[in-house]
Amino acid sequence: MAKITFKSYNPNDNLLLPPCLGDYLPKNHNARVVSAIIDRLDISEIESGYKGGGASSYNPRMLLKVIVYAYLNNVYSGRKMERLLVENIAFMWLSGMQRPDFRTINLFRSKRLAGKFDSLFTQVVLLLNEEGFVSLDVQYIDGTKIESVANKYSFVWKGRVEKNKAKLKSKVRTVLEMAEQTLALEEKESEEELSAEEMERRADNILDKMDREGLSDRKMRKSVEKVKSEKAPKMREYEGKLETLGERNSFSKTDPDATFMRMKEDAMNNGQTKPGYNIQIATENQFITNYGIFWRPTDQGTLIPFLESFQAKYGKQSGEVCADSGYGSEHNYEYMFGNGIAPYVKYNMFHAEDKRKRRQNPFLAQNLFYNETEDYFVCPMGQHMERIGDITVKSDLGYESTVSRYRARNCTGCPFRGMCYKGASDRRVIEVNHRNNAFRRKAKDLLNSERGLHHRRNRPTEPEAVFGNIKYNHGFRRFHLKSNRKVETEFGLVALAHNIRKYISLLDCRNEKKAENEPVKYAFAA
Repeated sequence: MAKITFKSYNPNDNLLLPPCLGDYLPKNHNARVVSAIIDRLDISEIESGYKGGGASSYNPRMLLKVIVYAYLNNVYSGRKMERLLVENIAFMWLSGMQRPDFRTINLFRSKRLAGKFDSLFTQVVLLLNEEGFVSLDVQYIDGTKIESVANKYSFVWKGRVEKNKAKLKSKVRTVLEMAEQTLALEEKESEEELSAEEMERRADNILDKMDREGLSDRKMRKSVEKVKSEKAPKMREYEGKLETLGERNSFSKTDPDATFMRMKEDAMNNGQTKPGYNIQIATENQFITNYGIFWRPTDQGTLIPFLESFQAKYGKQSGEVCADSGYGSEHNYEYMFGNGIAPYVKYNMFHAEDKRKRRQNPFLAQNLFYNETEDYFVCPMGQHMERIGDITVKSDLGYESTVSRYRARNCTGCPFRGMCYKGASDRRVIEVNHRNNAFRRKAKDLLNSERGLHHRRNRPTEPEAVFGNIKYNHGFRRFHLKSNRKVETEFGLVALAHNIRKYISLLDCRNEKKAENEPVKYAFAA
């Protein structure tokens, strides 16, 4: 039998020379790509946030590389990053063997990068644009809801606060008015005015007069003192909550910037209401070119500020925008057509109106004959429906639409009365938004064009695929930071990691093509 020999093994054996960590990383390792990209970015805005003096600080470029590489590898916890800095060769190489603790990492991520990360993301997209991966001429836009780190039972609802505030105001007004009548104090105050400060002022006036006149009505004194010590602070609390709510219907006590909205992904799969943020992204070739954080649960009111943020980032606007029917509104169409944007954006009845059941229904307002010259509709019985006036409809965004109303002369005795409309009136009235209908016709022509069909085929594989990759393949379904500024930074890191991940996959394709003697040049990866 041959002699068995084993290689020498001694975990405590000392090396003659210290090893170079770079020797253990392949030349095409992901950490090298991240390092090469971050080295090309201008981080002077972050560096300017350091005051100087005292002990030396960790290099912000090193911390940025560590955090971006962590997000690239689905590591979102500062404590896990701290552990990897002493266990993982790639992290050790990126940090230069420095070991910042999780507090330093979290402070840099939540404070140093907040409000400044957007420019770094923009620089990377511009580098992608230089290489030809994105043209910035088209945006595929979609949104998703991501849960906040806030406690899901810490809700504050606007309706409840307003109701409680009204009850408190009524009780306090009764107490103060009774005391003022007893003391012959004159106070002029409207129904709306009874703030916390006003409660305290009137209570002080009552108590001062009772002291001056030596009145010993213990019951009245106790009720007035209670207004000052309990009711006024409670009113101040309600006022603060309403100020925090603003236009929103709800917020979370542990993350006041988070709004309660219905989530598709939850443990019970029944669409529970949880605190979260509406995340909007624009993609091109599955690269994220823009992102935004919004409190509105619906997408319709986010489009215009989102497009304006794209303009601010790149100093130009895309010529084409493709989105689903959640964005199709008169307000959005007016903005896009008015700014030279071709809106390949569906509206809510885009598919339904072409179905046979609706197309062949002669009683629907959309199928009635309209005489544009004389401005009247013709009902199925041939009766003219004359214009009787216009009404102005104001959306929750403050946008005003003009709706024209048309009324038939007399529907009494019409054999189609029951099929035509269900109202109790003897004359049918229809409401038509001509401006919105004109926008929809233009949008429909674009959507049914060859270019529109191309965008409609691509849209499901653009932002929807990106969201699916981020949520399900890389496990980012909940934020780890609180407040709009910090959440925006965190999703910016997620978006940047996605773009780098996508770019690395193209680097692999480059290596394959090089093997096939097809030269491919890339600008910012070694």
